[in-house]
Amino acid sequence: MEAADLEKTTATDFSHVKEGDTSFVNEGLRDFFAYRDLGIAKATGGKVIAQVVRASRPPETGTGWHRHIADFHIVIMLKGWAKFMYEDKLTLVEAGDCVHQRPGITHYLFDYSKDMEYLEIAGPADFGTVEVEGPCAVPPVTPWS
Repeated sequence: MEAADLEKTTATDFSHVKEGDTSFVNEGLRDFFAYRDLGIAKATGGKVIAQVVRASRPPETGTGWHRHIADFHIVIMLKGWAKFMYEDKLTLVEAGDCVHQRPGITHYLFDYSKDMEYLEIAGPADFGTVEVEGPCAVPPVTPWS
């Protein structure tokens, strides 16, 4: 591949989004979360999305069993905690933890703290979500206090 061709396929823009530049909105994949766009999808021409996700109301049924159509997907817990089922494995993700969700992994986010906030990075930016049947029962949620 010629250098000019490589530049065309990998070209991205510089991006710097400060905390006050974007705000949390209740428009995203889940109506019980609020999302703050970090400008990465635009800067990468849709190759990657980066957003901060926070709890906006108590968990009722959670996300349900699903998988994403994505090449790459990580969750970095910034505040609080969340309980996931990754296939048949209960996983507590706490502040400071990073989870790489391998492509196609069946999972369910079913419980989270009031202050839960995580950074989600995925590619492509418009990754898909497919509802699926789960491999096992999901534990009960913890009541918010």
